[in-house]
Amino acid sequence: MRTIPHTFAAAAIFASFQVAISVAASADSYPVRSITMIVPYPAGGPTDTIARIMADPLKAALGQSVIVETVTGAGGSIGTGRVARATPDGYTIGIGHNQTHVINAATQNLPYDVVRDFEPVTLLADTPVWIVARPGVPAKDTKEFVAWLKQMDGKATMGAVGRGGPGDIAAVFFQRQTSTKFPFVPYRGGAPLLQDLLGNQVDFTFGQAATYLPYVRNGQLKAFAVTMPKRWWAAPEVPTLDEDGIKGIYSSFWHGIWVPKGTPQPIIEALNRAFKLTLADDGVRQRFKDIGQEIFPVEQQNPKALMEQQRVEIERWWPIIKEAGIKSE
Repeated sequence: MRTIPHTFAAAAIFASFQVAISVAASADSYPVRSITMIVPYPAGGPTDTIARIMADPLKAALGQSVIVETVTGAGGSIGTGRVARATPDGYTIGIGHNQTHVINAATQNLPYDVVRDFEPVTLLADTPVWIVARPGVPAKDTKEFVAWLKQMDGKATMGAVGRGGPGDIAAVFFQRQTSTKFPFVPYRGGAPLLQDLLGNQVDFTFGQAATYLPYVRNGQLKAFAVTMPKRWWAAPEVPTLDEDGIKGIYSSFWHGIWVPKGTPQPIIEALNRAFKLTLADDGVRQRFKDIGQEIFPVEQQNPKALMEQQRVEIERWWPIIKEAGIKSE
């Protein structure tokens, strides 16, 4: 077996040590240049919208510009992987949610570890999953929707962001409980899926309620149910699946901020302070409310709370996904 010469090994170790020293030294003056926030989904989607709402207030809090960059594909795993591989100096940060940092690890073979390769910064906001359809679907409530799906006998189409996200998993269990079947049509993000729903190219989706709220309000789309134990504050007229007799299907999209593993603690603390200031801004809070995003309480806007949220969701979802045999396509 070939071995690496001691001189090469020593050089590699020395180079890594030099990078670590350089990153640690820069923490005291952080930030001194613009910061890139990686959004792992297409422009115009819910995750991108959250990032762009925060970009200008973050600039005021940090004293440097925050550039939002969309890096799409593979259910968010390509952009998330970019963050995992970035230099841990605080100048590349990632926004994600429970698909990117929980579910993808159970449905895909990722080239990174969703826990060990990242440092948590803060929880941001949460929104539930809605069953939402194009207006032409001939049903006015969940009962009629289930009857229509059975009548269509596999011909009705459900749009899915990537494959294997929170909405998809909810849809799998919905199929089992209602004895319905329908194909999943994969999309790269929420924005193109929305356009196809509005254009009658796909029939319905289990998607982030915040994405569809304005279109349901103005009658361009219809919402049948919310996958939560109680009705959603932003649209209390929409019943829960529990109320419709389909029990125990609960799913939401909570968002958070992560940085690469090894990012110095002072930098994480600086970012956390900036996000807290941003989430406390009245204008930001109103814009989040307008799009149906509920900001987490200030006591949960910290790395520990995000770490715990991820841990709880991993313990909840990974066994369910494994048992159901759900894989990303």
